[in-house]
Amino acid sequence: MGPSSRALAEQMVAPIPLTGDPVVVELGPGTGAFTEVIQRRLAGRGTHLAVELNQGWAADLGHRYPGVESVCDSARRVPELLAERGLGKADVVVSGLPWVAHAPVDGVPLVRVLAEVMAPEGAFTQFAYTWTRWAPPARRQHADLRATFEETVVSRTVWRNLPPAVVYLARRPHPA
Repeated sequence: MGPSSRALAEQMVAPIPLTGDPVVVELGPGTGAFTEVIQRRLAGRGTHLAVELNQGWAADLGHRYPGVESVCDSARRVPELLAERGLGKADVVVSGLPWVAHAPVDGVPLVRVLAEVMAPEGAFTQFAYTWTRWAPPARRQHADLRATFEETVVSRTVWRNLPPAVVYLARRPHPA
């Protein structure tokens, strides 16, 4: 990861506690741009569950990062994936998913599904390229975050990232 992407990655993982054994769920890790930074932040503590739809990327991620439990599955199955592993609540969810993946299914947005399995002080981060912020899916996602979490903040533009990006940070999910 180059220095331009590192600033974005550091913002994405900032909510991961520096102590204790947090449960971190990474959605859409792809080739692992944020995975490496999450693993460095965890420093062998807690649990890192990476959920990737692409079977090849999921397998590769598991080989490259032995401390990560990488599964090929849908983000909407996170509640079942956590339960199957006896992990309880997620402390932090880091999302690299595109906006379209957050679209409501049967009227329920993905962030609501995730919020229901997050700790009371949990945090959700999502990056987005600056030029997408005003598109209808991004506006819907921002509204869903505000409706689902007590606090939602959008970072300043990370101009050094190519293309420039922002980080959405949502904290403390409202009870269902």
